[in-house]
Formats: sequence, structure tokens, C-alpha cells
Amino acid sequence: MKRHIPNFLTLMNVFCGSVATVFAVLNQLELAAFFVFLGIIFDFFDGMAARILNVKSELGLQLDSLADVITSGLVPGIVMFQLLGMSMSGGWNVNLSSEIAHDTFWVGLKVAPLPFLGFLITMASAYRLAKFNIDENQTSSFIGLPTPANALLILSLPLILLYQGNDILNSVILNQWFLIGITLLSTYLLNAKIELFALKFKTWNFKDNSQRYIFLIVSLVLLMTMKYLAIPAIIVFYVLSSLVGRLQS
Repeated sequence: MKRHIPNFLTLMNVFCGSVATVFAVLNQLELAAFFVFLGIIFDFFDGMAARILNVKSELGLQLDSLADVITSGLVPGIVMFQLLGMSMSGGWNVNLSSEIAHDTFWVGLKVAPLPFLGFLITMASAYRLAKFNIDENQTSSFIGLPTPANALLILSLPLILLYQGNDILNSVILNQWFLIGITLLSTYLLNAKIELFALKFKTWNFKDNSQRYIFLIVSLVLLMTMKYLAIPAIIVFYVLSSLVGRLQS
């Protein structure tokens, strides 16, 4: 029975990603973000369970990546699709089948082409996950931004709009060029040849895990003081601290 426990946790990630997809399509991005976060928790614990129970398997590896394609790949792509649609209408409650940029409609389709740019995130996530499965150099660290971290980055944008938005922040986040830039940056970071540390503790002593402990402490402080605005800041800190740590070593 114990060898099925990690796979069950992974399938719960699939379930959460599927529910998040429905809410993202319905433009209920707060609920989509909640289920993505829940799915990422299951994604964290399925790997931990596999290591503790010593039941790692090729099936579990493939299933884990398939789950992440949904939760951390498809959902962020849909969210960016919605945000780009909002940027064209200038508001939250956008109806993509109504009057959005009349002169940019595809012939025969009542949908503007720009929002589909968001699915570059989904494509880059799928490519990264497939590459991860065959890369033996990513056991103790990552090459490129992990898909869950990237998903949190994208999902933080509607949460900031909902809970910490003001005229300045809203105008920035709902700016087409800002969203296009975030999409392209996200696509690049997912598959960039940048070595980033993993939050995997082989021991609990501070000396061997100083970088991880400092990252967790700083992240906690940022979350307590900046709330959802902390998420992009944490991702930036994660990349920069990995680069600094790499240069020092």
C-alpha cells in the first residue's frame, strides 16, 4: 500500500489543477490561485513521501510532471490569458466574446489574438517538465525556474489586484506591455541555464543549509510585511541568491 501513497498525493495535485483550470476559465482567479497553491502543497509532499517511504519509481516521476503541467503550466497560461484580456478592456470583468479591440479580431472568431500569448507560459512549462524528466543533473538543484515557483509568480498578479490594488499598481499590472514582458520573462526563466538551489534538506544543521534557511526566513518576513506583493519579491530574491551562492562556490 505504501508505494501508492505518493501517487495518490500526486493525483490530488491533478485534481486541484483541474479545479483551478475551471475557475481560471470562469475568471474566478482568486479561487484558481487557491487551488493552485493547494496543488503545489500536494506536489511538495508527494516527493517527500516518496523519499521517506523509499518508494521512488519511474511511474511517480512521470505522473508528477503530468500533474505539474496542469497545475503549474496550464492554469498560469489561462490566468495570463485572462489578464491580457482585461488589459484590453481596462477592467476586471472582461467578456472576451464581446467588444474587445474590434480591429484585432480574428476573422470568424469573436476573440482577440493577444490574450493567447499567455499560453507561451504553458508551452514553456511543458517543455521544462519534459526536459527535467530526462536530465540527471537536477537532483540536488534546478536548472531554470521550477514550474511551481513560476505559477505562484503569475497567480500573484490577480491577487495583488484584488487585495492590494491601487491606481498605480492596477495601471502597471493591467498594462499590456507589462504583461507581455512578464510572459516572455517567465518563458525564458523556465528554461534558462541558470542553476537554482532546491529546498531539499539532507540534514537539518545550519552550516549545510545556510542558504535555504536564510531564504525561508527572508521569505517569511516578506510575506508578513508585504502579503501578496511579497511573492514576486521572493521569486526575484530566490534567483538572485542562487546566482550569488553559485558565484561564491
